[in-house]
Amino acid sequence: MKTIQSQLILSFSIAILVPAIITSYVGMKIISDQIITRAETKAIADLNSAREIYRTRLSEIYSITRLTAVRSLIKKAVSTRDRVFLNAELAQTLRREELDILTIVDTHGTVLSRGTNPGLFGDNLLDDSFIDQVIKRRQPLTGTDIVPRDRLLKETPPLAERAIMDVISTPKAQPRKEPSETSGMMLKSAVPLFDDNDNFLGVLLGGILLNRNFDIVDKINEVVHEGQVYEGKEIGTATIFQGDLRISTNVRNQDGSRALGTLVSDEVNNVVLKEGKRWVGEAFVVNATYLAAYEPIRDPMNHIIGILYVGVLKQPFDDVLQKSLMTFLGIAFLGILIIISVSIVLARRISMPLKKLDRIARNISQGDYRHEFIARGPMEIEHLAGSLDEMAKQLEAEKRELEQWGSTLEKKVSERADEMKKIHAQLFRSEKLASLGKLAAGVAHEINNPLTGILTNSSLLLEDLEADDPRREDVEVMVKETMRCREIVKRLLDFARQTKPHKRMANINALIDNIVLLVRNQTSFHNVTLKKSSAEVLPDVLIDPDQIQQVFINIILNAAEAMIRGGSLAILTGLTPDSQSVVVSFADTGPGIAETLREKIFDPFYTTKEHGTGLGLSISYGIIEQHGGTISVDSTVGKGSTFTIQLPVTSTEGPGENP
Repeated sequence: MKTIQSQLILSFSIAILVPAIITSYVGMKIISDQIITRAETKAIADLNSAREIYRTRLSEIYSITRLTAVRSLIKKAVSTRDRVFLNAELAQTLRREELDILTIVDTHGTVLSRGTNPGLFGDNLLDDSFIDQVIKRRQPLTGTDIVPRDRLLKETPPLAERAIMDVISTPKAQPRKEPSETSGMMLKSAVPLFDDNDNFLGVLLGGILLNRNFDIVDKINEVVHEGQVYEGKEIGTATIFQGDLRISTNVRNQDGSRALGTLVSDEVNNVVLKEGKRWVGEAFVVNATYLAAYEPIRDPMNHIIGILYVGVLKQPFDDVLQKSLMTFLGIAFLGILIIISVSIVLARRISMPLKKLDRIARNISQGDYRHEFIARGPMEIEHLAGSLDEMAKQLEAEKRELEQWGSTLEKKVSERADEMKKIHAQLFRSEKLASLGKLAAGVAHEINNPLTGILTNSSLLLEDLEADDPRREDVEVMVKETMRCREIVKRLLDFARQTKPHKRMANINALIDNIVLLVRNQTSFHNVTLKKSSAEVLPDVLIDPDQIQQVFINIILNAAEAMIRGGSLAILTGLTPDSQSVVVSFADTGPGIAETLREKIFDPFYTTKEHGTGLGLSISYGIIEQHGGTISVDSTVGKGSTFTIQLPVTSTEGPGENP
């Protein structure tokens, strides 16, 4: 016969073990999915950073080529076909700027001078798409190109030898018919040459061969992954593929050498090279598993010619997952043991009084009314009969109270969930801003010092030149372009530093009045009607007026630029219903923002403008966040967009802020 105690222990055990097993499985699944999702998100962010480093290198080649092309002495030598001077200047520029080719052709594509091979000239390069396009359009062209072996041999035989790659058979890769690759993948920039009368003289072509050139992949590893190592392996890797062939990589073989000549997997080949899509996922690369991201590299004609890859070593994530799971299982097992122990104690506490009550009932049924009836035991058992009615009433009252409490708890849980979602979104954006801020600071630091030297020396040179000196115009170009570069660097540094606000009490209406007077006469507002509706009484707020003015101007100018064919911009100010925040909204009648783009507009470096930097709204978001406020956008395609900013009326100054 089963006892009450054994049945209670069995029931408690089943009730505990089944939820514990289900919870353990669900918990492990959630932890695993979260870790993999975060790792893949990091791989995508790393790929975006790698792309910017790749584009920056292309921009550097274009800058070198363009600045060389505008030199008066170069233009004069091209006009007079002074090959001796051109050969010397191109060779010197090649060495100084570490380029692999620097070639000048005339208006018919005939080579005038080669910096790498001055003895070879007179051949025609019209079959080079870059030179052909620049001669036809007379506009600069920069991008990535595949250069055949015969062209590399004309530049210099060592360059052609560097391009040769023996194909290494790779598991899970499509087999290649050719045992080796002889062509090269090159970053190229071609710019037109004009004399002082804007007569077209020819084309200057500069480039860097990527085959066995590890500057870009090592720079990606240094900036994105900071050279981190895990158990003797680099955590991050980067690769440039020519087609499906690794030509530049920091992926290592077992012997520590770079895995040049290996091939990309068949799956990645089909998605990236054939379909032209990004591929993100878990991949086995040479000798280790990585959470990898691949995207196609295209030439200026939009043909897919290669792949850019970054990967994060999966082993650290697996180890973290294993430790987390072991900890989770340990805690669950310990919890089960504790709960079972408690259930045994509780079962005994319940069963013992019932046994006594059973014995008393037996005694009563047998007519035994002795003192056993009042034997020692829990008061609940002694007063059981007389307390049933009272207990029923109490249970009914407690039930109503619990239902009311449960309803309130559900509401609070829902509110807390919404708060957690907002906090998670803010943390994710802050992590991305910090990562990209670090990249921006690194890039700005790398170019700021040489820019300062160039600006200082060119300015001094300009002061020393006479007004009629023929070189003065070239030096003025140098100073102007360097100043423009320095402004770009300043914007990058402003984004990276997130300057602390210098707060003081100011009136938002007065600030907007000054801004309207400042922008209303600009060209972009000729077809835009400004409408202003301000609250009559608006309290002063503790802000940095310069930073808040920067945010308002940025939003106003963005709205004006969006309304190319004219429209209206309404600026409204007021208070929230609780009077705790000042609300400023900017409503335009522009084309609106698609829902798919709305989540990206505050991301750094994201822009739809041809010459935009993508930093304006990111910096604005950071400024409003530092002021304890919020910025949001509501938009309907074809009707317009409304940016809404809320700033608290009272603000507690944080560390480093000045009132």
